[in-house]
Parts: sequence; C-alpha cells; structure tokens
Amino acid sequence: MTGHDVDTLLQQAKKTVVSESEREAQRRSFVFGNTKIEFDALTPAVVDEIAEQMAQASEKNG
Repeated sequence: MTGHDVDTLLQQAKKTVVSESEREAQRRSFVFGNTKIEFDALTPAVVDEIAEQMAQASEKNG
C-alpha cells in the first residue's frame, strides 16, 4: 500500500457517518477485547448485560 492509498482511505474515512448503534457495538467490542485480557471469564453477553444496566441507570439519573 502506498502513501497515496493511505491518504485516499483516510479521506474516505473522514466522510463516513457512524450510526449510534454502530458506535455502541464498537464500544462494547472494545470493552470486551481489552477486558478479556485480565478477566478470562468475560463473555460478550456479560458486556452487553452490564452496558444495558448502565444505560438504564443513566436514564434514571437523567
């Protein structure tokens, strides 16, 4: 890959619009990938459950 290719890809990426659901999926994936290193029992389902609990708590607190 050349520098020109990288520049072209960067320009395309700057124009990409990420939906809120895509952003949330990326966030959960990041949390899982980084936390799994230290906590072997972690599963994606656990991350989802905790994220939902946090969202509910956030809604309650306004």
